[in-house]
Amino acid sequence: MKPLLYLLASGIVLTSVLSCDKDEKTTDLRISLTDNPYNATEVNVDIEQVRVKFSDDGNDEEGWRNLDTRAGIYNLLDFQDGIDTLIASAIVPTQPLKEIRFVLGSDNSIRIDNVLYPLTIPSGSSSGLKIKINKPLREGIDSILIDFDAALSIVQEGNGDYKLKPVLKIK
Repeated sequence: MKPLLYLLASGIVLTSVLSCDKDEKTTDLRISLTDNPYNATEVNVDIEQVRVKFSDDGNDEEGWRNLDTRAGIYNLLDFQDGIDTLIASAIVPTQPLKEIRFVLGSDNSIRIDNVLYPLTIPSGSSSGLKIKINKPLREGIDSILIDFDAALSIVQEGNGDYKLKPVLKIK
C-alpha cells in the first residue's frame, strides 16, 4: 500500500511541476517618473493613461495594453534629485517591452514668476507620448524609470506661449 501511495504522490508532484512550465511567465511591471532640474516653479503634466506594447506589428493601434495608471496632474519639478513617483503598474508577460505611451489630458501648465501659462502639446493629447524601448522584462518584479526632462522639453514660442515637446529618457 505504501509504494502505491508514494507512486501516486510522486505523480501528482511531477504533474504539478510539468504544468507550471506550460504557464506563461509574468512580471509585476512598475513605471515611475523623475525629472532633471528646470528654472520654473511648476511644470504640470496631466497624465491620463500609461500603455505598453510588446510587439513590433505594423498596425500602430493594435497590441497596446493599458496599465493600472495613477491618473492625475504631476508637477515634474517635484521629482528631481533622485525623487521619483510610481505612475503605473500591472502584471504583464515577460516578453520584451517594445514601447511605452503616455496619454495626456488637457490640464498641462507651466508656472514662471508666479504666472501660470497653458502648456500645449502638439499631438500629445491625441496620440500620446511614445517611447521606443526594447527591454526584456525580468520575471517577478521589474521597474522602468522614465526621466521626463523638463529643461529639454519646454519651448517658449515667439508670441510668449509655451509648448511641451517632450524629451523622455529611460534611466
